[in-house]
Amino acid sequence: MPSILDELVSQLSLEKLEENLFRGQSHDLGWGVVFGGQVLGQALTAAMRTVPDARPVHSLHAYFLRPGDVKAPIVYDVDRIRDGSSFTTRRVVAIQHGEAIFNLAASFQKQEEGFSHQDAMPTVPAPETLPTDQERFARHADKLPEAMKAWALAERPIELRTVEDDDPFNPQPRAPDRSIWLRAKHRLPDSPALHQALLAYASDSAFITTSMKPHAATWWTGGMQVASLDHAVWFHRPVRVDEWLLHVMHSPNAAGARGLVFGRVYTRDGILVATTAQEGLTRKR
Repeated sequence: MPSILDELVSQLSLEKLEENLFRGQSHDLGWGVVFGGQVLGQALTAAMRTVPDARPVHSLHAYFLRPGDVKAPIVYDVDRIRDGSSFTTRRVVAIQHGEAIFNLAASFQKQEEGFSHQDAMPTVPAPETLPTDQERFARHADKLPEAMKAWALAERPIELRTVEDDDPFNPQPRAPDRSIWLRAKHRLPDSPALHQALLAYASDSAFITTSMKPHAATWWTGGMQVASLDHAVWFHRPVRVDEWLLHVMHSPNAAGARGLVFGRVYTRDGILVATTAQEGLTRKR
């Protein structure tokens, strides 16, 4: 029986319908809509399927336009905008029921040597010393809404271990910072494209809610409407998602019912492999 991670890898592989046209399936995480990280990872995969392996993706910028229907397939239409001597550019539109639900622009570059520097990784507890996010939620199982209990306690393809020990049901004002260790549940093939797609998938976890921490609000706060609006990832160095990565997030601003968050993704030994950014809707009704 395939594991939940095997199912995710299968979802990211996509079915080719025609040149530049691909189809993906969805997994219902219990929300009734498609997880943003899924459509992000699938759209990136569609773009990568039209680019030579020797040109890995170095950046992506995406907009979430409409909620995705978990019961219907998603068609990814790839526009081969440019194939230059060093860089390749692709645009991808995700379509359901005849409407665009998501678009992505991605840039690819042939591998080159150049200047190199990076910010240092902060000092945080090792992942083995921290509970999984499911174990944290289990402490509050009696407070979980029945509709969300299965999602909160279910096994995930990417294991998450949050550094900060905040009570999601009794939040207190905190600095707009969050650090999460993440790792795929088991060893994966040596495919750089797969690991980049999985990092894109995982980077949408607990992101925008970081901007809500100073306001003592969480996903579970009554009256909150929370949704990703846009997302960006810059890939700096090779990455393996089946080894521990630390996603360090900080929100410099919240205004206009939107929160902005930046992130840095490090390997366990302190190598900065990616930078992330997201703005999301944080509307208090």
